Amino acid sequence: MTLSDFVAAVVAVFRRRPGDLLPMYVLAIAITGIVRVVPFAAIAIATLYLATTGRLDTVRTAVADLEPPPTDPEAFDAWASGLEPLFDQILTPPLLALAAVTVVVSIVLFVLLSAAVAAGQLAACYGRLRSDRGLVAGLAGARRYWLRFLGLFVLEVGCWSLVLVVVGIGAALLAGAVSLATGSGVGPALVALFAGLLAVVLLVAVRALFAFAPVAIVVDDAGVFGAVRRAGGFVRARPVAAIFYYVVAFLAFVGLATIAGLLSLVDVVALESLLSVLVLFPVLDLLKTAVYCDYRGRLRPPDPPARSLRGQLRSGLRRGWAEMTTFVRATPGTHALVVALGVLGFWIGWAAAGSVAGGFETSIAARLEGWLPPAMAVELFGNNWLVALTTAYAGIALAVPAIVSVLFNGVALGFTARLEVAPLELAAFVVPHGVIEIPAILVAGALGVSVGGTAWRTWRGHVGVPVLADALERAFWVLVGVAVLLAIAAVIEGFVSPYYYRPFL
Repeated sequence: MTLSDFVAAVVAVFRRRPGDLLPMYVLAIAITGIVRVVPFAAIAIATLYLATTGRLDTVRTAVADLEPPPTDPEAFDAWASGLEPLFDQILTPPLLALAAVTVVVSIVLFVLLSAAVAAGQLAACYGRLRSDRGLVAGLAGARRYWLRFLGLFVLEVGCWSLVLVVVGIGAALLAGAVSLATGSGVGPALVALFAGLLAVVLLVAVRALFAFAPVAIVVDDAGVFGAVRRAGGFVRARPVAAIFYYVVAFLAFVGLATIAGLLSLVDVVALESLLSVLVLFPVLDLLKTAVYCDYRGRLRPPDPPARSLRGQLRSGLRRGWAEMTTFVRATPGTHALVVALGVLGFWIGWAAAGSVAGGFETSIAARLEGWLPPAMAVELFGNNWLVALTTAYAGIALAVPAIVSVLFNGVALGFTARLEVAPLELAAFVVPHGVIEIPAILVAGALGVSVGGTAWRTWRGHVGVPVLADALERAFWVLVGVAVLLAIAAVIEGFVSPYYYRPFL
């Protein structure tokens, strides 16, 4: 096949059935939603420990007596010294041990989940490039290949470390010898420069080789070392195809970094994550899988859709809206549970803020300073949809992360509302967009609980993997409908909410 055929295959897969591929990539950002359950659980355990040991009341009293931190350095030192009694209550051996365990468990869980999701992503790409069901292949691949992907990650990190150690030691020895021979600092500086360039070249070579090793695991069912050997064989046999992928990947990352840099000038940062998850990573994974599949003679991509891109986008938005409304009507009990959790979280945040109310304040007017409506509308939409995507797909971990997310968002809202210096102004700001945005986030929370229920039934063997794949695909389209709501809310929040009430308050 020609290089243009690979691009055509990627476009065909991407457009034919995006809901059968993209959920595996959304699961990558959902990892953070799953992992943060660990520190939240640790906080709950720590709070229970402080309460049962009688330290919690002392901590509350110390926090209530705190003054806002001063800006003057000397005054700040005096203020910081007043925190020692508070630290004495918190920094106890059991709580320090809990903190250490929390950090270790969070890191290990993140690494394991990342390996499983990465395996699922490439397995889904391989399935779609053979016109199979992507999510079914992805879920099966995550279970089958996660340990090999983990081993491959460890091996690559080991190769990187070996390169840095060997080049570093060699450079140090050579620089010392040159310095003794010449008695000048110019020679060692040149040695250091050459060593740095050599290290960069070797690291790039390692990354280039390992880029195709994960694909070899999925396509050839190879082991860790076998995948590296097969990746090297592919690069030698198809150098043009390999270089094509490297160039496309380099230009794509440079282009995304440029866009992200320009958007950051107007404080838009969430869009980069959305573009990475929904466009960049799937496209690059499909491309490298396509060129490797062709090398193995296993590429059978689906036919491209007959509709135009504009028509397909319109149809997708209509489908998303229909799926969202159908889901809301079909799950009133789940939504009632999520609303109750949100209210509970708000009450907890409101009560928790009582111990610091008066000493610390928040101001909606201060947060709105320098507000640029178009940029903020884009940023608010991107951030809120990321929250919705994370909440919904993190629910695959038996619904627990979705429940924690709803509670956390409720706590954050309640805490902020209790500390607001102008409550009426805050309410006036929130109401116009909040009547749309808050229900949309609650729908995402209910979706996470629903996905978690399906994952539980799959885990217990009551339903098969295809049912879970259906739930993940349906969740994708429901979230497209949620995106429509969040886009409307973002426009209102960016252009209307900060301004309409000012002549009256």
